[in-house]
Amino acid sequence: MTLFDRLDAMPALSPEERLLLDSVTALARDEIAPRAGAYDRSGEFPWDNIRAINALGLNAMFVPEVYGGAGLSYAAYLACVREISKACASTGIIWATNFHATKPLIDFGTEAQKERLLPRVAEGAIAALAITEPNAGSDATGMTTHFTPDGDDTVIVSGGKIFISNGDVAELTLVFGKWAGIDDPRQAITAIIIEKGTPGLEILRKEDKMGHRAASTAALGFAECRVPRDNLLGEPGGGLKLLLAALNKSRPSVAAHALGIARAAFEDAVAYINERRQSGRRIIEFQGIQFLLADLATDLAMCEAWLWHVADLIERNIDDIAIEASMLKMRASDLAMRIATEAVQLHGGYGYIKEYRVERLLRDAKITQIWEGTNQIHRQLIGRSLIARG
Repeated sequence: MTLFDRLDAMPALSPEERLLLDSVTALARDEIAPRAGAYDRSGEFPWDNIRAINALGLNAMFVPEVYGGAGLSYAAYLACVREISKACASTGIIWATNFHATKPLIDFGTEAQKERLLPRVAEGAIAALAITEPNAGSDATGMTTHFTPDGDDTVIVSGGKIFISNGDVAELTLVFGKWAGIDDPRQAITAIIIEKGTPGLEILRKEDKMGHRAASTAALGFAECRVPRDNLLGEPGGGLKLLLAALNKSRPSVAAHALGIARAAFEDAVAYINERRQSGRRIIEFQGIQFLLADLATDLAMCEAWLWHVADLIERNIDDIAIEASMLKMRASDLAMRIATEAVQLHGGYGYIKEYRVERLLRDAKITQIWEGTNQIHRQLIGRSLIARG
């Protein structure tokens, strides 16, 4: 057993989950990782990787069995996110976004909605979660997308969203907006599912990004979209509860994604400095470098232990985990950025060259500190939770 294995305090998985994770690990190593650099350079959507993921039936792992899924554990899902993201951060976030957008449907959808839509997800449908707007990022209550009822059967959606992962390729998009006629900005928040091909759903542009270049990020427009009221998730004005619950599940997922990047950068750095020599000695033999690695390895082990702790809380259906999820997302993403930065530094000039993976990992790591709530917002949330209630 290597140090990398001992660093991981992953909880015990069922035999079925372990077999699946082994298959995902092999797929990530043998197929996804070798293609990652080319996809990063071209910026093309990694359809080969998505087809390979669907061939393993990975979407089915978080869909309940009764709707055509496998219903495996949240910890197993996080382990797969981390493994795929370690190989290709773009592919990892594409697949993780399927879960982010689907979990509210699983938790809050009607039986009719789940019977109609979840089998499509289990079979490999791509999903998107649309929250962010130009003036509503970390503060979702500032969104201006509006839902207006038109008779008993239709809801008209007007407005737009930006920075939507999978936005241009999604078959199902879970959109948050405000219900017309409810003045309170928190009480008005509502969720609806818009299906691909709905008239009025417009792909305004695809963003050209620093990192995650193969993962599509789109701006969406809703030009009087006429959506069946049957696609309303929950009741009008009941979206805030759905949104907060969704974030409690997606933030640990984003943390697992960041830790995949961190692991890749750490392993690349250690491998490189075990071979590279300076002044007749391997770089890893210098005491200052050993101290740096000791700190990074320890922080990585402790952060991953918290990942599995939060996963256990979710498995035990403990709802009030917002602070634990914020701590995890904040620390994992900060650590990914730190390890990726140090990996580039340890590679010297080569770390700045695109031939070496650490250059891409540094670009991929940065966004993890920004999305799903900036880390400044998470520090504020954590700090506020410590104010004594008088």
